[in-house]
Amino acid sequence: MKRVGIIPNPDLSVGADNKQRWNQPKYRRHGFHNVHKLFRRTMMVRSRNVLTLDSVIDQNRLHVPSLDELVKNPAFSAFVCLQGTSVLIEECAPDFDVNRPHSIQSITKLHIHLIIGRLVGQGLVKLENTVDRYLPDIGSGYAKARIQDLLDMNVENDFSEDYQDPLSDCYNEEIALGWRLSEGDTPEISLRSFTHGITGGELANRTGYADYKSANTDVLTLLAATVSPTSLAVQIEAIADAVGYEGGFHISLSPEHLPAFSGGGCLSARDLARFGLLFARNGQSIHGIPFANPDFLNSTLSRSAPSLTPPKDWLKYSNHVMTDGRFLGHAGYGGQFLLVDMKHGTSCAYLSVLENEAGYDDNYMASVVSALREVCIAASA
Repeated sequence: MKRVGIIPNPDLSVGADNKQRWNQPKYRRHGFHNVHKLFRRTMMVRSRNVLTLDSVIDQNRLHVPSLDELVKNPAFSAFVCLQGTSVLIEECAPDFDVNRPHSIQSITKLHIHLIIGRLVGQGLVKLENTVDRYLPDIGSGYAKARIQDLLDMNVENDFSEDYQDPLSDCYNEEIALGWRLSEGDTPEISLRSFTHGITGGELANRTGYADYKSANTDVLTLLAATVSPTSLAVQIEAIADAVGYEGGFHISLSPEHLPAFSGGGCLSARDLARFGLLFARNGQSIHGIPFANPDFLNSTLSRSAPSLTPPKDWLKYSNHVMTDGRFLGHAGYGGQFLLVDMKHGTSCAYLSVLENEAGYDDNYMASVVSALREVCIAASA
């Protein structure tokens, strides 16, 4: 009898650079454009009702040279700018479309802001409590850290997130996020096992800047799953219904089927801009009904919090969003940014794919967020 051929899944297998194929530079553009079909496992949600958008207006009114340069960049995938339900600008690369799903990476973290904010409003989470109050068996890397410090990326521990280092902990984290396979026949590590194994000492962040760790989001995911009266899948559906997506929201799942809020989301540029409008409406759903915790959202903008490292130090990291008090948003690995002008209700969604070895460039991301800010300012004129 002929032996059946079996090979490890080539998209999810790890290469010599400690990256799975879909995230290797040669394949990354295809990966980010198709990763909702490449993850080990995913959840997909459609909105019950769709927020309809008006036709594109005269784009000459919003001519922003810095945006023109980004659109010409080989990394560019798509850009959509909305104000209310009006499409102010729509652009896409020849190999992409504004309605196709795209990896949004850490922009997904904004879901944790919404979910934790609602749990705070329900009295189920107190920000001054330490993590072990809710997850008593968690390891030393997080046990005595305050919930507020996790939300503000203000915890120092032994987890490393250095995209330049192929052996950084953030790459092993991807097994627990459902992005890659473990080596050989080794069982895939669960999100719980991964986070609970992180060690630490004093935990106080003394750098003077936000100490960005996606593991903070993973811990908050487990906390939310523990205390929430509804499942995280139901929470995702509720967010989708509040936003009014036209297409699907896809998110990768851990081996225990928890959503990868630290970076597993996929949305089209149009739907990512729709997501931003939820914040621009001060957390009201498409039906005008309160959804997010408005007190939590408003305090996020005004409170003191650690700033990002230069050249993005005009933004602070507060309650799992990046903000300067007027603009709110989040960056994503690989070249993504969502920026919302909370003053004038403008939402800008930018998607791109950096094909350098690290998949990240801090100067490039600084130029992206600066260009989006210029677009928002032009839209408010």
